[in-house]
Amino acid sequence: MSIELRHFRCFLAIADTLNITRAAARLHLTQPAVSRTLRQLEQGLGVRLVDRSTHHLALTPDGVAFRDRAALAVTAFDRALAHPHDTTWPLRLGHAWSAAGARTPALLRRWHEEYPETPLELLRIDDRTAGLARGDVDAALLRGEVRTPGLRTAQLTTEPRVAGLPADDPLARRRTLTLTDLADRTLALNTVSGTTTLDLWPPEARPAATLPIGNTDDWIATITAGRAIGVTTSATPGMHPHPALTYIPLTDAPPVPVLLAWREGPGHPRIPDLVRLAREVMGSPAADTHTPDAPGADYRRSS
Repeated sequence: MSIELRHFRCFLAIADTLNITRAAARLHLTQPAVSRTLRQLEQGLGVRLVDRSTHHLALTPDGVAFRDRAALAVTAFDRALAHPHDTTWPLRLGHAWSAAGARTPALLRRWHEEYPETPLELLRIDDRTAGLARGDVDAALLRGEVRTPGLRTAQLTTEPRVAGLPADDPLARRRTLTLTDLADRTLALNTVSGTTTLDLWPPEARPAATLPIGNTDDWIATITAGRAIGVTTSATPGMHPHPALTYIPLTDAPPVPVLLAWREGPGHPRIPDLVRLAREVMGSPAADTHTPDAPGADYRRSS
């Protein structure tokens, strides 16, 4: 039996819902048809993708690894058919939060001036690779370490870290803070696309508790509600100001690398131009690397 695109779509529906009934409803198929299609895919690949029992369904390690490859194939197929008569090929640039920071307008304007025939579409996608690994974008602006196989990166710059505090917090009156100043607080952690983990602190001086959240909007809402404090980079104050949120520079936290990432192999022909322009705008001529080997101003704001 040959593997077809319908097998990929079926698996992705199961991977997204982790439920055969909901996957069947999404695909407008019967549950037996979905189960049968999944079995055919697993037999064709020679691996088990889904661990399923009466009360449990989860992706196997092979299923997790295959999910991004399947999504990439489906996205490429759909995109090829979407605009068959359109001579333009937009360049989709993903980001999970803050894009290029304060330099975002300059990057977009420079691109439009130099490459008006190729629209640059900036897309926020709450994902570790901002949709790049799944094929939702052609390139992505990412922060922190990128370990996803199959990606290449160019480091553009680094950004100092800042603390995010409720504007009425006593620490919000300070001009600078240290990580130790935050050790007795609850820390809001963006577990989907954030760059902050408890490893930022020494084991004996870590925040008292953590509050996992999934995106920048929830991170801001959690802090402004007084439920937690946060740590982010200097790009966030300019891109996400809030009247109830104050950003204070951290003097002893290591800076965060800002990377432009793209997939290995064939891709959008304008990616080399984007790398060059992003380096010019954001200021670092660092050499690009394979990701598996990849290793202050006053930002106080309560606007």
